[in-house]
Parts: sequence; structure tokens; C-alpha cells
Amino acid sequence: MAGKGYLLRPRVGHIQFLNCLPLYYGLVKSHALLDIELIRGLPTALNEKLLRGELDVSPISSIEYARHAESLVLFPDFTVSSDGAVKSILLISRFPIEELSGKRVGLTGASSTSHVLLKLVLKHGYNVFPEYFLCPPDVNTISGETDATLLIGDAALHYSVNPGGFYIYDLGSEWKKLSGEKMVYAVWALTRSFAGTRSAFSDQVFDMFKRSMEYSMEHLAEIAEYAAKWEPFTAEFLMEYFRSLRFDFDKPYREGLLHFYRMAAEIREIEAVPELEFTISPAGVSP
Repeated sequence: MAGKGYLLRPRVGHIQFLNCLPLYYGLVKSHALLDIELIRGLPTALNEKLLRGELDVSPISSIEYARHAESLVLFPDFTVSSDGAVKSILLISRFPIEELSGKRVGLTGASSTSHVLLKLVLKHGYNVFPEYFLCPPDVNTISGETDATLLIGDAALHYSVNPGGFYIYDLGSEWKKLSGEKMVYAVWALTRSFAGTRSAFSDQVFDMFKRSMEYSMEHLAEIAEYAAKWEPFTAEFLMEYFRSLRFDFDKPYREGLLHFYRMAAEIREIEAVPELEFTISPAGVSP
């Protein structure tokens, strides 16, 4: 039965990392935020809120879509992806990566996809099998308990600028070297109940993000200058970073994601490779 909640604005998640700034910058400029309830959080927190039905639309770790595809559908044009280096998903290590077997590797609690990606890179790329353990979501360096730490987001970007004497491995580059494929770290998903019962609102949110992305891609220099005012990075570095990211979801990225899922299934991180089910058929796919 439809309740009072269905009269509310769509509840939309927002990852509090610089990698999502280009997608949301245009929402601010167009005043579209007046039409949605924006809820900020780390990737894992937004994953949980979406799966509990506390969000209607949100970026979600691509591996979590695979684990919960029966309750979610995808927007066709929005991801956080890269074709090679990503700069904000890094393994920070006291040792060369080839020497990490048996060593303690901390996994940030802020991410899910990067956990699986690191395991695939170490197993298939280097035949390395460390001891993994979970770190707090706000981890930003190697602790005394770890030999290496997986960092994501803004904390990882700091090491892209200043390695600090550690061995630094960009997982976007490592994935490209291992598989030859593009990598999709996050997708934009909707609950099936929202997509089915509030399709007009779903289309509205999609159009908002579409216009926002188009605006942002045309104004990356402006966004970099804006972010440099309150982040410890130069506008030049941020411009380079934004250009290394991809936000679309065309066929090569869909193929790369399915390849990642197949490898994840082989190490039993997911039960099966899901179909990519969209609210609107993406270009090159028959409805």
C-alpha cells in the first residue's frame, strides 16, 4: 500500500569523494537539488541504505550490484570507471607487491568492489596470497599492524601526489595490465520498487544526472578550480584526475564489468554473473 513516503522527493545517494564531484556539480548549478533529497555517505554506507530501501537511487559498489541484482536496476549512462590508472584506488605497501604473500593487508571498510579487485590482482597477477583483514572506513594510511593497506577515495589521492616512501600500486592500472579490460568501480542503481512504482520520478532523476554530467564534462576546468579552493590539491592535479575517470557506461565498460564479474565468481565473491538490467536500454543494446 502506498504510504505518505511516496509523496516525498526521491532519496538520492551521493558518495563523499572527489571522484563523484563532476556528476553532482551540475546538479548544484541547475538547482536540481531542490527536487531531490540528497543523502551523503561513504560507498559502503550508501550500499546498505539502498539495499534497506532507505534510498531510492544511489551509486553502489559494482560488486554489490552483482550480489543484489534481483532487487536493483541500473541507470544506463552513469558509473565511476577508468581505462587504466584511477589514482584514487591504491595499494600502499611497505614491501614490493610480489613479496606480500603471508603479509597482513588491511582493506578499507569504505569500499567493496576494491576488495575483490585487489584479491584478483594479487592472485592472478602476482600469485600472492596475503592475510586480509578489515580496517575502519576512515583509514588513511598504513598502521603499525599492517604491511600494506588498500586505500580509496581522497585518502588514496594524497599518496598519488606524495608516495611517502611506500610502494604504490594503482589498481586501475593493475586491472588493465591483468585483464586488458576497462574497470567499473561503481554503478548508479535504483530499487526495483522505486523504478516500478515511481517511473516518472525515476526518469526525472535520470534526466537530472544526464544534464549534470553533460554540463560537468564541458566545465571540468571550472570544477577543478572550484575543488582546489578547499582540497589540498592543485587545480592542475584535479583536472588530470577528473580526466582519468570515466562516468559513462558504454559497451566496452559493460564488457569490462562482466569480465570482472566472471573472475569474481571464480573466486566465489559472487554466486553468479548477473545480467545488467537497465531502466532504459543503453546505446547498442536492443530493448
